[in-house]
Amino acid sequence: MAAKAKQAALKKLKAKKPLSPEVIAERKAAELAREQKQAIASEEKRAAFEKEKAERKTAKEKAKPKLALGLTETEKKAARDERYAARKKRKR
Repeated sequence: MAAKAKQAALKKLKAKKPLSPEVIAERKAAELAREQKQAIASEEKRAAFEKEKAERKTAKEKAKPKLALGLTETEKKAARDERYAARKKRKR
């Protein structure tokens, strides 16, 4: 039974007329356009990720604890507040 169905499907496939060159060219063009759109989106996503990564790095550098030597109480408080804000921002 399955062999009969397979033969019928093959016969139907062979009876189908081949695609015209215009249709093939149109499909190739559509595929190229899709691939280009995907590549652009991927590049934009990668650029956004790199930008965010750089921002995180600068924030991390900025939030590093300052040397406790020579800092006044207000400077220590400001550094602590920066670290706290950075931690809250990461959690979001």
